[in-house]
Amino acid sequence: MSDQTLPDIIYTKTDEAPQLASASLLPILRKFLSQADITIGTKDISLAGRILAAFPEKLTDAQKVSDDLALLGKVVKEASANVIKLPNVSASVPQLVEAVKELQEQGYDIPDYPDAPESAEEVEARKRYDAIKGSAVNPVLREGNSDRRAPSSVKAYAKANPHRMGKWVSDSKTRVSTMGARDFRSNETSVTLADAQTLKIELTGADGTVTTLKDGIAMPAGTIVDATFMSAAALKDFFHQQIARTLEDGTLFSLHMKATMMKVSDPIIFGHAVVAYLQPIFDKYADNFASAGISPNGGFGTLFDAIDAMPNGAAIRVEIDALLAERPPLYMVNSDRGITNLHVPSDVIIDASMPAVIRAGGKGWGPDGREDDTNCVIPDSSYAPVYDAAVEFCKANGALDPVTAGTVQNVGLMAQKAEEYGSHPTTFEIPYAGTVRVIADGGDILHTHEVEAGDIWRMASARRAPIENWIQLALDRMATTGYETIFWLDRDRAHDAELLKYVEPALAKAGVADQVIIMAPRDATTRSFEVIYKGDNTIAVTGNVLRDYLTDLFPILEVGTSAKMLSVVGLMNGGGLFETGAGGSAPKHVEQLVQENHLRWDSLGEFCALGESLRFLGAAQGKATANIMGDAVDAATEKLLSEGHSPQRKAGQPDNRHSHYWFARFWAEALAAQTDDAALAAAFAPLAEGLATGETTIVAELSQGQGTAVDLAGYYNPSEDLAAKAMRPSATLNALIG
Repeated sequence: MSDQTLPDIIYTKTDEAPQLASASLLPILRKFLSQADITIGTKDISLAGRILAAFPEKLTDAQKVSDDLALLGKVVKEASANVIKLPNVSASVPQLVEAVKELQEQGYDIPDYPDAPESAEEVEARKRYDAIKGSAVNPVLREGNSDRRAPSSVKAYAKANPHRMGKWVSDSKTRVSTMGARDFRSNETSVTLADAQTLKIELTGADGTVTTLKDGIAMPAGTIVDATFMSAAALKDFFHQQIARTLEDGTLFSLHMKATMMKVSDPIIFGHAVVAYLQPIFDKYADNFASAGISPNGGFGTLFDAIDAMPNGAAIRVEIDALLAERPPLYMVNSDRGITNLHVPSDVIIDASMPAVIRAGGKGWGPDGREDDTNCVIPDSSYAPVYDAAVEFCKANGALDPVTAGTVQNVGLMAQKAEEYGSHPTTFEIPYAGTVRVIADGGDILHTHEVEAGDIWRMASARRAPIENWIQLALDRMATTGYETIFWLDRDRAHDAELLKYVEPALAKAGVADQVIIMAPRDATTRSFEVIYKGDNTIAVTGNVLRDYLTDLFPILEVGTSAKMLSVVGLMNGGGLFETGAGGSAPKHVEQLVQENHLRWDSLGEFCALGESLRFLGAAQGKATANIMGDAVDAATEKLLSEGHSPQRKAGQPDNRHSHYWFARFWAEALAAQTDDAALAAAFAPLAEGLATGETTIVAELSQGQGTAVDLAGYYNPSEDLAAKAMRPSATLNALIG
C-alpha cells in the first residue's frame, strides 16, 4: 500500500455513542482540516461493519462493505500511519447475537450465530463470528506500546472543578476476595525461547487419547511463552465460599472480571458464578436445562429468557425468586430495571466496575436502590491484589482529593498482542482429564499441566521487540517528566521473572538501575497511592492487562473518568495511533439519545487525540500548518473546559452537540488569532466571526427537540442519514461548516 492511497489522518467509525458523536464532529474536522490542506478519511471498524465484512458472499453488491479492519492492520505497520481510534464495543455473545438480528431485520442475509454448530456451514459461520467477538479490534491495531496520561488541561480542570467522591470509613465491610491457589496466577509457568519455534498444544488423556488443541503456532526467538490453568473445581468451591461469606457479612455480592476482552475464559468463569448462585435450581433441573440447551455463560438475562420458554418455566422462576431472596443481595448494574451483576457478562467489566466502587467510598448499588458495602469477587489472583491494596489504602487514608491529587501516568506493554490479550486463540475449556503439553519443533516440552475436565487452560506470549520497545518508551517518559518510575513486576510470578530478564539488563545498560523502582503490583499500588495523595506524580510501567486496568482506576479517581485520558500509541514502524480514551462506548448514552434526544457523550478524548495526531503529522511530514492546527486544538480544549461547555447529563441541558459548537468556535478563534501563519489566520477569521455572531441562534437550534424520542433505525447499524439529522440539528451551524 503506497502512502498516496492514505489520507493524512484516518478517523475510525466505531460503535454506540462515539459513532453518533462522530456524525456531529466529523463535518467540523473536515471543514477545518481542509483549510490547512490536510486530508482526513474514515474507516469502518464497528461491530456491524465487521460482521458484514465477514460474509461478503451473503450480500448484494450494494450491501457489500470493505474489510476495513484488515486494511488498518496493514496501515499501522507503515511509517506513515496516523490513525485516530475511537472506542469499540467489545462484543460479548449476547451483543453479537443482537447485532446479527438487527442486521438481518435490515435486510442483510447473514447467518445466525450458531451456539452449537453442527453442519459444515454452521461451523464456518461460527469460525467467522468468533473472530469478531470480544476485543477483536485492538490487538490488530496496537502495533505499538501504550503511553496514557491525563492531559494537563484535563488535570487542571479537575483540580478547579473536583468531581464527587464517596466517603471512606475505616470499618467499611467492602473487601476484595480472590482464589489465591489453583488459579491462573498460581499455576503459571513461563519460558523464553532461545530460538524461533513452531509450537503445538496437546491434551493427552489417561487412556492415551491425544487431542491437538492447536498447532502451527509460530513464535520468534526471544518470545516469552506462558501457560497456565484455572481449576474448575477450585473455582466452584471459591464461589460457594464467597456467597456464604457475603451473606454472613451482610454485604452485596459483586463479580468483577472482563468477559468482553478475555472472551474465552471469563464467560466460562462468569457461567460458574451464575450456576453457584442458583445451584439448587441447576441441580434440580439439570436434565431439563440440558434438553433445552441452556448455558449459564450468557448470564441471568439469557437464562431467564430460556427458562420462560420452557413448559414449566413459570414454576421454575418462582423457585428462583425464592432462592434469590435467601442469597446475599447482588450488586446491581441498574437497580431501576432489576439488572444484576450476573445478568449479562459484558456488563462485568472490572476496569470500570472496581474504580466505581472505590470512587464511591467502597459502595455499590443494591437491589433496593441504596448503596451498600460489597464483596468484590475477583477469581484470579493475578491482579486482584491491585484492587485489594487500593481498597485497604482508602480505608486507612480516606478518599483521594481531586483538588490536591497528583497523577499516575502509564506506559503499557501491548504491542503484537502481548501477554494475556493475545491468549484468545490458545485458551481452552478442557474436555477431559489428562495432561496438557506445549511442544516445540524438536519435541522439547515447554509446559506441562495436569488438568481435569472443565478446567480452563491458556497460553499467552510476549515478543522480544515489543518488550524492548516498551522498556525504552518507559525510559523516555521518565527522562521527559522526571517522575518516579515503577515497573509493576512480581519477582515471584513466573511470567514477570522472565520479563525481568529483559528489564534489568536494559536498566543497567541505560545507567538508571538505581533510579527505577521494581515492585510487585500490590506494593506498587500502595506506593502509587502514597505518591498521588501527597500531590506528586508517578509513572506505572506495566504489562498489558494492568495497562488496561490502571488507565481506568487512577483517571476515574483523579479526574472523574477515563474517557478524558490522552492515549498515544507510538507504532513500532514509526506511525502513530491516537486513542480517544478508555471510557468505553457508553451504551447508556445511546439509550438516552433515543429516548430523550440528549447525548451526554463527552468528545474531550477525541479533541485530545486530534491535537496529538496533528502534531505528529507536523513532525512526520514537515507540515507546519499541522502543528499550528494541533496547538489551536489544545487552546480550544482548554477554553472549552475552563468556560464549562462540556456535555451535561440531563435532557434540556447542553449536550455533546453543544460542546462541538463551542469547540469549533474556540478552535476557529485560536487559529484566527495565531500569528505564525497569516494566510491561515485570514482563512479562519470569517468562520470565527460567523460562529460567534451566530451563537444565540445556533445554541437555540441545537436545543430544539430535546426531550423527544429519536429514531435511528438501528442500534448497532444506525441510519447515517437519521444519525446526521439527529446530531446536526442547527441549520445555521451547518451552513457555516458545510
